[in-house]
Amino acid sequence: MRKFLCITLALCCSVAVFGQKADLRKGNRQFKKKDYAAADISYRKALMLDTASVAAHYNLANNLYRQENLDEAAKQLEAVQLTAGEEPFAADYYFNRGDVALAQQDWQTAVNMFKESLRRNPADLEAKENYIYARNKLMEQQQNQDQNQDQNQDQNQDQNQDQNQDQNQDQNNDKQDQNQDQNQNQQQQQQSQQDQQQQLSPQQAQQLLQAIQDKEKQTQEKVDEKKAQALKSRQKEKNW
Repeated sequence: MRKFLCITLALCCSVAVFGQKADLRKGNRQFKKKDYAAADISYRKALMLDTASVAAHYNLANNLYRQENLDEAAKQLEAVQLTAGEEPFAADYYFNRGDVALAQQDWQTAVNMFKESLRRNPADLEAKENYIYARNKLMEQQQNQDQNQDQNQDQNQDQNQDQNQDQNQDQNNDKQDQNQDQNQNQQQQQQSQQDQQQQLSPQQAQQLLQAIQDKEKQTQEKVDEKKAQALKSRQKEKNW
């Protein structure tokens, strides 16, 4: 993080501007003494007098950074991002903005800010080192995201395949069960029909018995007739 911004511009006659510059200088003295709480008050007083002051936002952000209040420091720098690029100290502004992004592990913002800083001060070796570091971290992050996406896709495919296999197995099992049930039902129906056919009513049973008896009677009569004819033949032969 670069040092606070010293105010070297000519003072205007306006009382408000004079008061704002005085608060900035007071805050800078307190910042040098590492009295960050007091410096915070002075810089905020300066902002109350001029809410668009790039110097006040810049110095307050620097002070907040020393207190490890990174989110608030980033907000103070973002508040003047549109106008800070036109200031003489724009290279330092973008450096500090990138430095805050590094601390937040916001690698994309860090790369963008250090690039802007180097555009305005190409000889800044520290900005170059930070830019390279942030760029490498960004590439590493993107590679990890790609790997995670590939892993998630593979896992989703495996899960879908497993689900489809399970569903197919369940469906096949259901079909087999249904076929078995149908076959059993058919067999039971056939057996029932056979049983029904085999079961005779009393009248049918009597008729069947009578038919059997008649058949046996006819058979017996034929046997008796043959025996009688044989006896007659033997009698003739004997008499003759």
